[in-house]
Amino acid sequence: MSDAGPRRIGVSIDLKPHAYDPVTNPELFDGVLARRLVAFLIDFVIICLPVLMIAVLMVAATIATLGIAAIFFAVLSPLYWPLIVIWAICYYGMTLGGPKSATVGMRVMDIEMRTWYGSPSYFVLGAVHAVMFWLTVSFLTPLILLVGFFNQRRRLLHDMLVGTIVINSPARAHAMRRPETQRPAAP
Repeated sequence: MSDAGPRRIGVSIDLKPHAYDPVTNPELFDGVLARRLVAFLIDFVIICLPVLMIAVLMVAATIATLGIAAIFFAVLSPLYWPLIVIWAICYYGMTLGGPKSATVGMRVMDIEMRTWYGSPSYFVLGAVHAVMFWLTVSFLTPLILLVGFFNQRRRLLHDMLVGTIVINSPARAHAMRRPETQRPAAP
């Protein structure tokens, strides 16, 4: 074996092209940003409901036991916020990593998340996507959401960082397809 050539280390990088082209398939991206906003609000309510219910139960238990339960809750209170974060990450990971690649809010709004090369999402990608969203919005202000207005695929900053894209669901995209692009069935 000659040492004159470049050495291979056993890693191959397979660069994949973007699966969704906004020029040839504009119906995949039409109205996605507005639908994402409404989907986020629906998901925010879904995440907050159990959290609020637990808080109400804690207050009710404290009142019912004349304050004795407050001692128990004071011991458990350091776990409350970390459990909320774990709940939110699991919610996004399980729903985005599920067979529909969409949260409940996204399903209601007929949008779904895919990798930039077209494959469905998975648990870790969904969880990381949620974490990156909250980090970018927290540190860079919500103005970073304006990034979606300046690219054809309507990707937001956290989508670009994680390598995902949000598109209309295939059923919605098919319904939105222009009549001149729909082909008649073969006789």
